Amino acid sequence: MTSELDIFVGNTTLIDEDVYRLWLDGYSVSDAVALRVRSGILEQTGATAAVLQSDTMDHYRTFHMLERLLHAPPKLLHQLIFQIPPSRQALLIERYYAFDEAFVREVLGKKLSKGTKKDLDDISTKTGITLKSCRRQFDNFKRVFKVVEEMRGSLVDNIQQHFLLSDRLARDYAAIVFFANNRFETGKKKLQYLSFGDFAFCAELMIQNWTLGAVGEAPTDPDSQMDDMDMDLDKEFLQDLKELKVLVADKDLLDLHKSLVCTALRGKLGVFSEMEANFKNLSRGLVNVAAKLTHNKDVRDLFVDLVEKFVEPCRSDHWPLNDVRLFLNQYSASVHSLDGFRHQALWDRYMGTLRGCLLRLYHD
Repeated sequence: MTSELDIFVGNTTLIDEDVYRLWLDGYSVSDAVALRVRSGILEQTGATAAVLQSDTMDHYRTFHMLERLLHAPPKLLHQLIFQIPPSRQALLIERYYAFDEAFVREVLGKKLSKGTKKDLDDISTKTGITLKSCRRQFDNFKRVFKVVEEMRGSLVDNIQQHFLLSDRLARDYAAIVFFANNRFETGKKKLQYLSFGDFAFCAELMIQNWTLGAVGEAPTDPDSQMDDMDMDLDKEFLQDLKELKVLVADKDLLDLHKSLVCTALRGKLGVFSEMEANFKNLSRGLVNVAAKLTHNKDVRDLFVDLVEKFVEPCRSDHWPLNDVRLFLNQYSASVHSLDGFRHQALWDRYMGTLRGCLLRLYHD
C-alpha cells in the first residue's frame, strides 16, 4: 500500500508573536508552555502537549540566536542566516526595545551603571515584572545611551539611525537618555503621581529649547571637546538665567509685573483673589528656580522644585487647569511690557519651556 505525502520546504524563519512576547517577558520555556496551554491553544490547534513543548523550545532557540543581532538592529537587516520579511524584522526590533511604564519610572533619571543594575531584584519584586525582563530593558537603555552619548546632532535621529526604532519609541529613548545624562530626580514621593509620559514630554521641550542643539551652536574646531548637542543642557544659557532675578529683586518691576497680570486677568480667573494674593510668592518661586540652575544639584532637583514652588501652592488653592494656563500665558507675556527689563529673549527661552512643563505637571 502506498501513500502520498505533500511536502513543502521553505527557509523563511517563522515568528510566533505570542511566544515572542512570552520570551521578552522573561518566562522560562516551562512557564511559557503552561501559559499557552491555559490560553486554549491545544484545543484550537489539536496539537499535543509534547508538540507544544517542542514548538515553544524551537521558538526560544530562534529568539536566543536572534538576540545578538537585536543588540545592533542594522545587523539583523543585513544578515543572511535568518530569512525574515522586513515587516517582521521591524516588529522584532520594536518589541525588543519596548519597555514597561512601571519599570522605566523606577530607573528614570538614575545613572545607568552597575549600581543601579543591582537594584533590579527589588524593582522586579515591586513592579511584578520578571527579573529577566527588567535586565533586558535596563541593558537596552544602557546600550542606547552608550552608542549615542558621544554623537553630535539630533538625539532622536541618532537613535533611529542606529537602532531602527519608530519615531515614538526613539523619542521615548531620547527622553530616557537625556534624563540619565542630566540625572534629574524623579523618585521622590511628591513626584510619584507623574507618569513617564509626563517626564518624556518635558524632556522633549528641554531638548528642543535648553540644549546646545536647540540654538544650533557648533565648534569652529572640529577636534575640540564639546558637549553633546542634544544631551547636555546649554551651560551658558543656565548661567545667563541668573539675570532673570531682577524680576523679583527689583520691587518696582515685581509690582508692575503683578499689576499687568492682574489687570489682564481680572474677571477671567475663578481663583483671581488667590492668584493676586499669592502672585509674588509664585513669581519668586519660578524665577528662583531659573537662577539656581547653575548648580548641578539644582538641575537634578528641577522637577521637585517646580512641584514645590508652583504646582503644590496652586493645587492647595484648587486652581483649575484652565486658570493655570491663563495665568502662565499672561505671566509670561506681560514681561514684554516691562520697560526696565532687558532680557526678553532669555525669558522667552526659559518660560516657553517651563510653561509647557508646568501645564503637563499640573494635574488638577
